[in-house]
Amino acid sequence: MAAISELLSIGSGALEVALVPQIGGSVSSLRWRGIDLMRRLSEDDRRSGNVLGVAMFPMTPYANRIAGNAFDFGARRWQVLPNNPPEKFNVHGSGWQHAWDVTGAGAANATLSLDIAAGAEPYSYRATQAFAVSDEGLSVTMTLTSTGPVAMPFGFGLHPWFDRDPDVTVQFNARRFYLEEPDGISGDPVTLPPELDFAEGRPLPGGWRNNDYGGWGGEATLRFPARGAGLHMRADPIFKHLMFYADPAKPYFCVEPQTNASGAFNRGRWDDADEGVIVLAQGESAAGTVCFTPFSLEAGA
Repeated sequence: MAAISELLSIGSGALEVALVPQIGGSVSSLRWRGIDLMRRLSEDDRRSGNVLGVAMFPMTPYANRIAGNAFDFGARRWQVLPNNPPEKFNVHGSGWQHAWDVTGAGAANATLSLDIAAGAEPYSYRATQAFAVSDEGLSVTMTLTSTGPVAMPFGFGLHPWFDRDPDVTVQFNARRFYLEEPDGISGDPVTLPPELDFAEGRPLPGGWRNNDYGGWGGEATLRFPARGAGLHMRADPIFKHLMFYADPAKPYFCVEPQTNASGAFNRGRWDDADEGVIVLAQGESAAGTVCFTPFSLEAGA
């Protein structure tokens, strides 16, 4: 992916958000009162165009991996390509690996757009991200429109990255936990056991986690005590799933709101509301908003 030399900055009051449209339509940083509340894109990664170093990128036209790089839908088998070597499976679709166009920008808002025509992948779609900053926080509205000639299954989400501070805690409610199979593929859902429940808030696990939490309540709270601040995430009901990634060997972790269950495209339960797959015919759209609200821990939040 080509490097970008300029940031697109928007802000309001104490909140500053920087975007890098040409690096996957991504967020470069989210700062509140001078405090980074997402992992900041380094200058080296910005110059090289490294999308895996950003603060947050979009997942579209689906989230997470497609095992075998193929799925069956509408009496056809659809093939996708591996897109994140050395991984062998397609992950997070194509949106994060393309430059996005700036189709609107102001002091506190920006809109990024991406048009993809079927070719190497089977999808034709238009995606937009509308960013709006206020004194309360950042809202990101994703809209996905199918532009292909046949109905297809879709999904979308946001992939934020957070610094793994030793004292960070995470809190959210969910009903199910998807087991992880080899190569990062999501497997069977199970009733959420108390050892894996974050309803009361808890530190990051000491071991590996790469799991989808289904039946997500639409809210998550991250606290960074050493920074004196936290971040509250609130998502529209279309985001039924929260992907949680934490590798103790890495200096970051991820808490990702998404519409479709991880692995849903391989299970083929297209009418299962819990799977969260959205079937769109040509010209049909789906949209949802995620809000990120900073808060002070000194205020007892």
